[in-house]
Parts: sequence; structure tokens; C-alpha cells
Amino acid sequence: MNSNSTSRPSTEINNSRQRNLKELLQAWDEVVAGTALPQPPAYTGPDVTLSRLVEHTEDVAPGTAFVARVREASDGHPYIPQAIEKGASVIIGQRAPEDLSAPLPERVPYLQVPDTAVALAWLSAAWEAFPSRELVVVGVTGTDGKTTTCNILYELMHAGGLRAGLLSTVRAVIGEVEEPLGLHVSTPEAPVVQRLLRRMVDAGLTHCILEATSHGLAQHRVGAVDFDVAVVTNITHEHLDYHGSYEAYFEAKARLFRYLTALSRIEAPQEPENPFKRQIVKTAVLNIDDDSYPKLLTVPAPRHMTYGIVRPADIAAEDIRESETGSTFMLHLPTGDRSVTLPLPGLFNVYNALAAATSASALGLSPDVIRDGLQALSTVPGRMERIEEGQPFLVIVDFAHTPNGLEQLLNTARAMAGPSSRIITVAGSAGKRDVAKRRMLAEIAARDADYVVLTAEDPRTEPVQEILEMMAESCIKAGAVEGETFWRIPDRGRAIYHALSLAQPKDIVLICGKGHEQSMCFGTTEYPWDERQATRAALQALREGKPAPDLGLPTYGEAEG
Repeated sequence: MNSNSTSRPSTEINNSRQRNLKELLQAWDEVVAGTALPQPPAYTGPDVTLSRLVEHTEDVAPGTAFVARVREASDGHPYIPQAIEKGASVIIGQRAPEDLSAPLPERVPYLQVPDTAVALAWLSAAWEAFPSRELVVVGVTGTDGKTTTCNILYELMHAGGLRAGLLSTVRAVIGEVEEPLGLHVSTPEAPVVQRLLRRMVDAGLTHCILEATSHGLAQHRVGAVDFDVAVVTNITHEHLDYHGSYEAYFEAKARLFRYLTALSRIEAPQEPENPFKRQIVKTAVLNIDDDSYPKLLTVPAPRHMTYGIVRPADIAAEDIRESETGSTFMLHLPTGDRSVTLPLPGLFNVYNALAAATSASALGLSPDVIRDGLQALSTVPGRMERIEEGQPFLVIVDFAHTPNGLEQLLNTARAMAGPSSRIITVAGSAGKRDVAKRRMLAEIAARDADYVVLTAEDPRTEPVQEILEMMAESCIKAGAVEGETFWRIPDRGRAIYHALSLAQPKDIVLICGKGHEQSMCFGTTEYPWDERQATRAALQALREGKPAPDLGLPTYGEAEG
């Protein structure tokens, strides 16, 4: 079995139609000919009829092409013999044939490519006949706010009568069909992305909103997508464990904006049938108040549009008044100003709304449609989501898992709090991920909240206590006192219960880090977990005078730190 995580999403092409290898290579060549885009490799071997492209040996069967992906912690090349034994019809790899661990049988063609991730992206797009060339595609990237911005824009586009699909980290929406994605999914792998785009085209949709994470961009999962609008929310500290430096992380995000000009040079054999696609002006949507703005502005684009609050921008919010339930502000648009009541609390949500409004303006939606769409918004699952069980204090579940995201959430909570209100925060940090972030998260929580409960958040193969020890050290350095203003409770269910037990009337309890996710990883096992349900269960137990419920995590029997 391939060494990738057991929780991996499927990346296979599940399509009853077969494809010939040379047909895929020819289609790829026709699309990128004369451009600086990745070119298909020269191939002089026999043509092969394929049923799927796969990168995990458990998916291999006769008729499949096995793609030997090279990742940060895994390499598919050593698994080539297993793939051949299971009947793979073609092997696609980066290494020269003579550098493989075992000789290839003559009956199995080998296609050597410079980068298997790039090849998988373009072959997947060719398999689905390049569906993004038939859709207006809006890509949204950034450290925080991507999913919320995608969902806001989705609602605005529907308010404007556009037939739009959505592919975010929370869900895929194709017409009337909504599907959850895999556990801990960022941007899906290229075959899944291309298959979903093809389904959108076949369903008669004209637009798509695609959330593009740094991992998805760095690993070329959206490398063959013809983007028309590229949007950034912000770029702050995150995923440095994977990218190695802020500069590399920034460059991964910037790749989305480079796609605008790279793919705009494609000359399609014929004009797309979609009239919106023919008329769109490719646009980079930038947050003028974010530190990323000056560098992203240097990335060429046919059109740049800016949004902001502090600095003058193409689209701006002024006279902002925040409340517990949302914000009111004057929205300045190129085609007219509108007064908006946004039913999403927090200044960061005003920024998310501006990013979506700017994108909607780039797509040609009117000021009235944008205003009405913003005012009709509902809560995004796991984002500033209130949990109500009759308690006399406010409980909010939020996905905040980055330093910037947590800081913005705590600032919002402080603005919502009354003079006697206290803020109680539940926070953790994932195992096998950016270690520096743990100290930053703990320091922010200890500084900006009144009480902090540290707990597990997908520890994976790291001991929970070691992660919490690192976070506790930062809490102490920030002036918190263990047992008085902060606690270590490994079991997340017990931690939530304890935080809620501390709450008094008018307090605010923030449960951060998991949001919409539906599992928690301990070791290599994904345990079912729904933060909203866990919080409701804890509130009900407290109301009934019962102890913290056992919610099925392996840490339930562990005592507080």
C-alpha cells in the first residue's frame, strides 16, 4: 500500500468513459501549444486505453495508469512494482527508468515527466475535456476567510441570477446537489477538481467558485484550471511546516494570480459557448490593507481591483458600526454606493464581504444585487456559529486555527463583550504541523482572553501532552497562571465542558480550531467529531448536572494537565 495518509481523499477518475494515452497527450498539447505552460512529454511508446488515473496502489486495476507522485513525506516510485503486479497498464513517473528500484517489464509503457503532480493536473483536465474553459472560474486564496468569502460570493452570484457552482473546503455544490468533501480536505486533488468542474458544465452551470489553498496551489492541484478572477483575503503566518518560509508560502498563494496571465494566453480552438466566459475580463482582486498587496500588485493581470477599509480602494466600507449580530456600513462601489446591514459579526467578515463584493462587481453584478445578497446572508457552518441551548452566555464555534484568525476572533469577541463580560477560549494546535504556530496561538489566547483551556486539535502521531506543554509555556510567558487563568485538558470534550462550566451570565465562550470539520486525528485514525454537537452535548450535561460526556475520543480517560 502507498505510504500516503489513511485519511486521503480519493483522487481517481471515476468515469465510465475510457481514454487513450496518446489522445490525452494530444489534447494537452493543443491547449498549451505556443505558451509558457507545462508542455506534454514526448512519448513514442504504444497507445494504451485507460480507465482511470490513480496514485495509490490499492486503486490499481487493469486499465489504470499509476502516477508515482512525489510528496513531502512520500514517494510513489518504490510502489511501481506493486502497481505493475496489480495490472497497471501505464506507469507515469519522474525518475529515469534506469533509476527505478526494479526493471520495468516491456509490456508496461513508462511515461517519464518532469513533475508527476503537474502531469496529473494536465492529464486530468484533458480527461475531462478541459471543463474550466467552459466556466467562468473565480479562485479564492488567503490565510483566513477563504471559505467564508467563497460562500458569500456564491450567495451573491445566485442573488444575481448566475448559475454558479461552489468547490470549497466545506462542500461542493453543483446545481441542486450538495456534497461534503473528504476529511481534512483543503483543495481536492486535480482529478477530483476536474471531475467536479466537468459535472458543473454538464449540469448547465456557467460559473464556479473554487477555494484554492496554499497546498493545492503548491501541489499543482489547480494548475490546469483556467481562472478568470483571482481573489486574496490576506496572507499571514500559516503552514510554514510545509512551505518552509513565509516567502515560499507567499509564492504558493501568488501562483493563483500568475495563472490569470499564463492561461489567458491559451487560444482555444473555438470560442467557448458560455457567453460569460467570452466577455469576462480576467481580474486580480487584492486586499489593499493587507501586507500582501504591494507584492501581489506586481504580478501582471489584465485588470486589478482593490478592496479595503483603511486605505483608498476601488471598493470600500466606511462608517462601520459593529454589533453582536453583525455590522452596518456604507459600501462604495464603482457604480454606486449602498448602505449595507451585514448579518455576520466581526470586522474580518466586513473584509470577507468586501472581497466577495469586489469579485461580484468584476463579474458585472449590480450594486443593488450585491447589497441585497450581503443582507440576506446566513451563517457559514463552523464560522462564528452560535450554539444556543438556553444558556445565559454566548457560545461561538469558529474555525480560527491561525494566529491571525484567532487574534481577529478575539478582537471581535472583545468588541461584542459587555463591561463585565469575560472571554473564555478553547484552543489547541495540530500535530505534525507548523510548530511555531503553537506558541503564537497560545500567546495570543493568553493575552487577549480572560481564561484559556488548551486541548487536543488533531495531534496525529505527536503526543498530546507534548503539544500542550509547548503551548502552556507560552501561556505562562504571557502572564497566565495555570489552574487559575489557563488549563491543560487533553480530551477536547472535557475541555469544552470545563470552559462552559467557567462561564457566567454575559460571558463569551469561543471554541476554536475545528469549526466545520467532521473528524479528529489521533495517530493515524480519524475519530468522528462534530464541534457543534460536542458543544451542545456539554451544555446539556451541565444543565442537567451531569459530568462531561464521553464523546468517543481516546483521550477521555486522561486527567487535566
